[in-house]
Amino acid sequence: MPWTILIVSGLGAGLLAGLLGIGGGTVLFPILLALGYSPLQAVSTSSLAIVITASSGSFQNWRMGFVDRDRILMMGIPALIAAQLGVLLSEQLPDRWLLIGFGLMMLFNIYLTSLLQQLVRPPSDPGSSYSPKPQTKLAAAVARILTGCLAGGIAGLLGIGGGAIMVPLQMLLLQEPIKRAIQTSLGVVVLTALSSTLGHGLQGNVQWLAGLILGGGGLLGVQGSTRLLPGLPDALVGKLFRLFLLLSAAYSFWQAALA
Repeated sequence: MPWTILIVSGLGAGLLAGLLGIGGGTVLFPILLALGYSPLQAVSTSSLAIVITASSGSFQNWRMGFVDRDRILMMGIPALIAAQLGVLLSEQLPDRWLLIGFGLMMLFNIYLTSLLQQLVRPPSDPGSSYSPKPQTKLAAAVARILTGCLAGGIAGLLGIGGGAIMVPLQMLLLQEPIKRAIQTSLGVVVLTALSSTLGHGLQGNVQWLAGLILGGGGLLGVQGSTRLLPGLPDALVGKLFRLFLLLSAAYSFWQAALA
């Protein structure tokens, strides 16, 4: 039964990866906790699954001509370095603080996805509060580097790819369209999760079999969601995603209280 749960969880993570540009750690971390893994094992094992899932989705995006290598590298290289710092920090924190950190991250992501809903409104919409401004090349480069560092640090610390941070930040700081932000984010997630997995693997934290099973399910799920992305309504996906984030945060805080 646990292996069935892992496969189904991987499928769900893969669907979210392709639809929202995230690695799926928001799904995998609480599920691994529920299956009895320690918070540190859940962090590191979800990173391994994210490598497989995000790589599959990025390959599909590349085949469809939606991968911008320069944008990915601009954020991905700083993210690689920051992910190792996140790994080192996760080794020093008690389990309770990792759980609280994950819960707070989910609440912050709810805020960011709500902000994202505002950003994707047409400029003619009176409810839109977003007005793009001209941006210099230097400002864009700094914004990408900072976004990559933040995403990488979160990936190493909490076992998530960082895409839930990168998508709205690209839209807010770089005026990227939502679908381009999602596709770029998924490419960067490959690098952040790979760096996180290597760091945790050297510390002996990764549960390799569970991670590979999760990743295999995610590989299948992301192939479908990358094809579905262009035709799905953003509002519905956003509402469901925020609901899941809220449930994940509540579960994480509950586990922290029991730790």
